[in-house]
Amino acid sequence: MYLELFKLLELPFRLSPDPHFLYLSKQHARAKAYMESTIWFTDGFVVITGEIGAGKTTLIETFLRELQTDVVVAQINQTQLSPTAFLQTVLVQFGFTPFHMKKPEVLATLNEFLLDQQANGRKVMLIIDEAQNLSNRVLEEVRMLSGVETTKDKALRIILAGQPQLNDKLNSEELVQLAQRVRLRFHLAALSKSETSAYIDHRLEVAGSQGRKIFAEDTYPTIYRYTGGTPRLINTLCDTAMMAAYAKDRDTVSVEDLDAAIRELQWVEFSSGTNRMRIGGTESAAPPAVAVAGSGQTVGRILIAHEGKTTMERELKPGRVVIGRTPDNDLQIDSKFISRHHCQIVTQGDSCVIEDLNSTNGIYVQFKRVRRHNLNDGDVVQVGKHEIMYLDERTPRVRQAPDMTETEVFDKT
Repeated sequence: MYLELFKLLELPFRLSPDPHFLYLSKQHARAKAYMESTIWFTDGFVVITGEIGAGKTTLIETFLRELQTDVVVAQINQTQLSPTAFLQTVLVQFGFTPFHMKKPEVLATLNEFLLDQQANGRKVMLIIDEAQNLSNRVLEEVRMLSGVETTKDKALRIILAGQPQLNDKLNSEELVQLAQRVRLRFHLAALSKSETSAYIDHRLEVAGSQGRKIFAEDTYPTIYRYTGGTPRLINTLCDTAMMAAYAKDRDTVSVEDLDAAIRELQWVEFSSGTNRMRIGGTESAAPPAVAVAGSGQTVGRILIAHEGKTTMERELKPGRVVIGRTPDNDLQIDSKFISRHHCQIVTQGDSCVIEDLNSTNGIYVQFKRVRRHNLNDGDVVQVGKHEIMYLDERTPRVRQAPDMTETEVFDKT
């Protein structure tokens, strides 16, 4: 192959969902944050959709690799199943042999297992990929499983991932009860033009390029035109172009090599073969993950959770929200671990910042105590024994990139 010519350690554009190569665009980072929220909140039920090749499976594999040992996971990839076969498959993932069980026995075993795991302090998660292929009858079984709970908490966290048809199913009248159980939905759109270039460079760097430019600068716009920013298509085109350069004994991919790859693949420009929405002649932005409630001034939303259970939800509009223990705060958290006036969230049209108000126990982001933190979509802030999750309600085309210099951090002691 071409590894020696390009001085690479491994193939950079394989189609397998390798977490090692994951490129976290703004949208992929947001989808990953929503997956991670299922660990923080016991009522976690998240739906991630995206076109074929958008990177959903790679995100799932990355998420799974980062899970702690106290999380028990059933991962379902084969979704052409009857209701009973589906339930049996879930049990198999949990280590049972249920093939001679009838449905009532399967359900009883699942319920007992879920409650037992919860009693022993373990979190149980069900992840279903290609969920658009599930029948309505199987999705009804998913709804029933999502309802298993003690007097305090849900016993099962759920992530459904699939193509856009999954949203169509969830929006149907037949599945309205299931849709009401879903906490968060996100549609993973294609990469932008700049993200496409960064994605290519990232994968080459992971493969061992050490900063060397393997693709000529003028190849990137053409790659975007023919792939539309879809990661799987980018991989296919880039790998084929590298093979074309290899055949000419060139260690840099030129426009000529790219043209040869396009002819070999018999591709047309991506916009010619799709019905993607376009606004003003440019590709439309992805839809927001959650419909904005209230007026158009809403910038974000916070979820307050305690011991994994969501206890409060608040819209954020331009202005200040003071959080503390006493009733005179804008948002009261009645806990001995919260100071009288613990912290504040200052919201503007293009930013949202959380600030510690010299509280006793402080605020923490990723286990580091911070005085001030510029909130990014999906951030979870520890406040006493509570967690605050920030969800950005602005559309991606107006959201600013994370600016980590806004955070003043000092080690937790």
